[in-house]
Amino acid sequence: MPKTRGTGLLMVWTDIAPEHEAAFNRWYDEEHINRLLGIPGVLSAGRYVAVRGGPKYLALYELEDHHVMQSSAFIDEVRYQPSPERQRASGGAVGKNYILNLYRQIFPTRTNPVEATMGPSPVLQMGRIDVPAHYDEEFNDWYNTAYIPPYLQVPGVLRARRFTAIEGQPKYLTLYEFADTNVPDTPEWDQARSSNPWSDRIRPIMRHDHGSPGVYRRIFPT
Repeated sequence: MPKTRGTGLLMVWTDIAPEHEAAFNRWYDEEHINRLLGIPGVLSAGRYVAVRGGPKYLALYELEDHHVMQSSAFIDEVRYQPSPERQRASGGAVGKNYILNLYRQIFPTRTNPVEATMGPSPVLQMGRIDVPAHYDEEFNDWYNTAYIPPYLQVPGVLRARRFTAIEGQPKYLTLYEFADTNVPDTPEWDQARSSNPWSDRIRPIMRHDHGSPGVYRRIFPT
């Protein structure tokens, strides 16, 4: 099966004025997402809509690695030759709260070969997080060894990955993949959240970006 996941991730969030949503979604699904999928190193893509948090729309691109966005193919095809519709939609009169972040995966350090051929998950929860620089080492140790493992035992949690930003802010992204939107409302999720006393020390230093954490439902591919 073709590879669908590497170690890079391109995430694009935006809010769209209601009167432009139909045209925006049609352009994205019929033109823009396929244009990026034609670039070497862009392995797969999905589009999502927020059911909590924001901004409302998210496009997720799985990359071979974060260097794909510095490739001549990406620069020539997308950055310096945007279509007229993209120029209008991306952060202009239509798009608000536009965020474009490029990430490198930091957890797990190696992707399971089976997961490397999976498509976009039906539901995502993500946290966009900063911490003071002098807490970086402890924050990452806590997240990887104490915080994530209990969540992976919660019914409906498919997997979890963590990334650091190469372009954009905040510095860290946590990406949980769910089977349905109800997972973070279950008793098992709440139990996992409070399962380690180390969390009481770390949570007060975490700074979430506006709209984070957010839960998103996939709308493309349907």
